[in-house]
Amino acid sequence: MAKKIDAPSLINAAGTGSKVIKEFIGLINSGNNDLSIAHMSSPSGWSEPGQRPEFDEYTVVLKGMLLVETIEQNYEVKGGQAIVVRSGEWVKYSSPDEGGAEYIAVCLPAFSPNSVNRDDITL
Repeated sequence: MAKKIDAPSLINAAGTGSKVIKEFIGLINSGNNDLSIAHMSSPSGWSEPGQRPEFDEYTVVLKGMLLVETIEQNYEVKGGQAIVVRSGEWVKYSSPDEGGAEYIAVCLPAFSPNSVNRDDITL
């Protein structure tokens, strides 16, 4: 049966700066544990701790630039581009450029604070 989502839930973000996370589908807003879909807005200078999540993350940047750091390489993902980070891969996200970044993140299975496995570094 179809289920209409009337509005997203606001989720507290980790890291420096005031990133806004609006979860449309996921554990908090719709009770889905198989995947999550969220709209993110991160300001210039925002950065979060590195993590080794237990989910694949598919990110589509709508505006700005998202810096995605991995062990092997750093990626500048700009508006109109996307990146896939696989489960178990170490990754660190930030938006260092003026104007920040706006993007959609899809996690499979759904994002959970217990499955993100953030580094033990406080920013």
